[in-house]
Amino acid sequence: MNKAQVIHQLGAPDVMTWQDWPLDDPAPGEVRLRHTAVGVNYADTYHRGGISHPWPVPAPPVIIGFEGVGIVEGVGDGVTDFAAGDRVAYGIPPLGSYAEARNYPADKLLHLPANLDDKQVAALLMKGMTAHYLLYRTYAVKPGDVILVHAAAGGMGLILCQWARALGAITVGTVSTPEKAEVARAAGCDYPVVRSEQSFVDEVMRVTDGEGCAVVYEAIGKDTLQQSLDSLRPMGVCAAYGHVSGPPDPIDVIQDLGRRGSLFITRPAIMHYVAKRSDLEWAARDLFAAIGDGTLDANINYEYALKDAVKAHQAIESGTTLGATVLIP
Repeated sequence: MNKAQVIHQLGAPDVMTWQDWPLDDPAPGEVRLRHTAVGVNYADTYHRGGISHPWPVPAPPVIIGFEGVGIVEGVGDGVTDFAAGDRVAYGIPPLGSYAEARNYPADKLLHLPANLDDKQVAALLMKGMTAHYLLYRTYAVKPGDVILVHAAAGGMGLILCQWARALGAITVGTVSTPEKAEVARAAGCDYPVVRSEQSFVDEVMRVTDGEGCAVVYEAIGKDTLQQSLDSLRPMGVCAAYGHVSGPPDPIDVIQDLGRRGSLFITRPAIMHYVAKRSDLEWAARDLFAAIGDGTLDANINYEYALKDAVKAHQAIESGTTLGATVLIP
């Protein structure tokens, strides 16, 4: 019998229950796969806890999880691009990766290059494709741009720092401890800022000679959003893609954006940026190349058995983790 982490009521990490979960034959257009590695994203905690997020969570009982890597076990009618035995990966909804096996839409599935490691891809795929659209599309980062990355030593922040360095950007990054500052620096963050010790607004203004940064990748939310807007240059972009401190207060488009300098703010989400198959393949192709040539490292520092996903969520919500976490079925 297939097992999964099933949520019967949204809430704290311990609402996840490791139990038997039936799995039907794949429907037309679906692929059945058995996971070899599952990625953990901070957004998983939003889904488990009932915190507002652009991707709606089905009513319980429900299995969460954006991304996984595995082996195809069977295909439904009409599927011609995948066959049993193929190594595959995915990093976008529908949710359901916290399971030993699952069915998944073939039109959102990706072939895994032979030279890439399952765990590395599971840790990087959703976050890496998120970094891709943030750096290439939400705001197209150019050599010499000064950018602000919040939570720069987290799983997402480290990817942004590494890829931004490859693009020639100058990165100011916020962290919570001096230890995390050194981790961020090693990943390409030029100016790490410990938020409890220093104003990141002041540091951005120092680095840019008072102009402000081109873009802020805002992952903290309520505690930092207004200061993030203060950090931007005129016509700068705030990409508010996460909110670990809670959803931010409503924005006044006149006071918060207009008077600060015709600023732009967006709440981007991956499912919209890769809704077209061509965009999904573009993001995956660039990401797989960046992993393969060493531009990106997953920084996997935590590995849990899938049955211990509760412990993984408790750890990442503690704010003490560094780098990425993966679950192994």
